[in-house]
Amino acid sequence: MDISVVIPLLNEEESLQELYDWIARVMQSNRYSYEIVFVDDGSTDNSWKIIEALSQKDPNVKGIKFQQNFGKSQALNAAFKKVKGDVVITMDADLQDSPDEIPELFNLIKEKDFDLISGWKKKRYDSKIRKNIPSKLFNAVARKSSGLKLHDFNCGLKAYKNEVVKNIDVNGEMHRYIPVLAKNAGFTKIDEKVVAHQARKYGVTKFGMERFINGFLDLITLWFLSKFGKRPMHLFGLIGTLMFIVGFSFALYLGIDKLFFNPSGRLITERPQFYIALVTMIIGTQFFLAGFLGELILRSKSDTKRYSIAKKINL
Repeated sequence: MDISVVIPLLNEEESLQELYDWIARVMQSNRYSYEIVFVDDGSTDNSWKIIEALSQKDPNVKGIKFQQNFGKSQALNAAFKKVKGDVVITMDADLQDSPDEIPELFNLIKEKDFDLISGWKKKRYDSKIRKNIPSKLFNAVARKSSGLKLHDFNCGLKAYKNEVVKNIDVNGEMHRYIPVLAKNAGFTKIDEKVVAHQARKYGVTKFGMERFINGFLDLITLWFLSKFGKRPMHLFGLIGTLMFIVGFSFALYLGIDKLFFNPSGRLITERPQFYIALVTMIIGTQFFLAGFLGELILRSKSDTKRYSIAKKINL
């Protein structure tokens, strides 16, 4: 199979038929073998009924329905486990991503041998205050921390080699950082392509301003995991050891000073420096134990599912 198109969605009943027609037209005109995988992330409208109807008409249409809303990352992860195409293309269901971009994205992966191509919505039709300005700030921080020179990490339109999606685990709200996850997994041939962005035709956006706060917090998490996820003791153990040594050295100084230089002076416990040294040693010990527990958890963790599927179609 040439292409798998993955479309996570939540309450997008107005756009699904039009999106399907558009994708099918592009695929057939280019004679691709393909599948379209819709992932219904707990919609409360008629989205799933439309997906069922499309699958009955076209066997290339496949679907996954979640029991409830688990999030875009979980929707992508569920589809990535099932896709069969040599090239996997993700796009949003709101018609803001253009299926006409698919042939060029496909060629960049197949002919130029890129691992991942990320879309860049250079010209946007969103609110500047709600999306454009926060997105620029968010992307600048992501570029600085990840080392990837991408302009639009959060663009839903991306293309991947099949082996990329099979070797990354998208959870939490990490769909924003799939290029970073791919880089951390060893897939370094990552580039971007300017893609068309269209104004939303139906419904309203499902994301608010809180997504940027969550995005920055997830970025910190991802940075930590990429640096110390496999060796937490290297961070917490180092900080803890240094703090304990500083506190112990301070306490040792106070003891020597009391015994040899100022035996008739105040008791050690009456000096504020003693409590600073004590607190430093306690915090250092706690950091060390945190690193030790992190190593134990890392070695005993099990892979647990973060979503439950209600129905499937053709998978």
